[in-house]
Amino acid sequence: MSADPRSEGRRSEGARPAGPRPAGPRPADPRTEAPHPEGSRPEAPHPEGSRPAVPHPEAAAPDAPPPGLLHVRFATASGDQADAGLYGQLLALLGEFTPVVEAAPPDAALADVRGARRYFGTDAAGIAALVRLRALARYGVRCTIGVAGNPLLARMAAQDAPPGGIRTVPGDGPSIAVFLARRPAVALHGVGPAAARALGAHGLDSVGRIAAAPPATLRRILGARTGRTVYDRARGIDPTPVTPHPATRSLAAEHRFPYDELDPDRRRAALLALADGLGSGLRTTGRAARALTLTVRYADGTSTTRTRRLPEPTAHGPALTAAAYALHAALGLQRARVRAVALRAEDLCGAERATRQLMFDPSGGAPDDRARRIEAAADRARARFGATAVRPAAAPPPVRHGPGPYGEGGPVRHDPGR
Repeated sequence: MSADPRSEGRRSEGARPAGPRPAGPRPADPRTEAPHPEGSRPEAPHPEGSRPAVPHPEAAAPDAPPPGLLHVRFATASGDQADAGLYGQLLALLGEFTPVVEAAPPDAALADVRGARRYFGTDAAGIAALVRLRALARYGVRCTIGVAGNPLLARMAAQDAPPGGIRTVPGDGPSIAVFLARRPAVALHGVGPAAARALGAHGLDSVGRIAAAPPATLRRILGARTGRTVYDRARGIDPTPVTPHPATRSLAAEHRFPYDELDPDRRRAALLALADGLGSGLRTTGRAARALTLTVRYADGTSTTRTRRLPEPTAHGPALTAAAYALHAALGLQRARVRAVALRAEDLCGAERATRQLMFDPSGGAPDDRARRIEAAADRARARFGATAVRPAAAPPPVRHGPGPYGEGGPVRHDPGR
């Protein structure tokens, strides 16, 4: 029987030629592999043991929401901070544009104006211009405003803006990366000097380099939680919401003893340091306290709290110290093992409500006048050289426990009103 010539042709067409397969890559089959788009080329495989290059930091930042948050810093015409009364009026001015206003005393606030853009018929930068105009016209206050899509970028934009100016960070990823890339590591909120030194030791001295670093490297340097947070912030990511709350209504300070303290004189020395720090914090923010609360924490975990109403609003250190001593003496502690003492200045008001006794001594040599002049000089020294530059001679060295006016890790903290 003769074979069908058509079937012979099909078999010869699909048969693989005999012999060894030629070396080199197999040619692409146009029937199964799609052609590469015009102008593109396939990525060659990396040699064994090598790794691809790290992408440029400008490509690392994802897109953020459109600019809708304002970080506003207030300053009077003379460049000074606004006092407590004026600061409250400026917060009310922001409330005319949006109810979502977060106070950041003594001289800043964060406002979410995304819901106000349609009402005012303009974008967030236009609303920022209206805020600046009204603050200047009504109160003579100059506003420096940062506009961005999240609190981190808005805060950094305000720091980058000229005094009295507006700086807007667009919401697209490349613009965010360019804005962040060349900034030092300490420019990121939450990165202090110690963390910046640890990052710098590994060559991560700028935000752009931190954004380009592998997340595992940052977690190894800073720890799991901090490393993850710093990585996100270096890429312009900050999910923190704007939380409306009024300005702080109390100021607190705590001193923890290195061991259980039995000596009442050492406890009084700690109270002296705390009262001096509270007075400095109140005077710096232009406020005065109407009440003082003492909390004593014992070695067994229990605590005692006592509050005393002050005769008049004050930010004067000796008056706060006298009230703290009276509260401590009223507890009648004998052999109590004290672990920590804390003071809280409460029911704060503007410094203009604090009264001062007038003296008939024309030379100004009255003890109270001398003490106030010393306080003013100490406040100027602290403003120039740091919060720990001046302290009472009888006070113990400051113990660092948390953020506050004593510098990074100081014991004084602000608490929101309750």
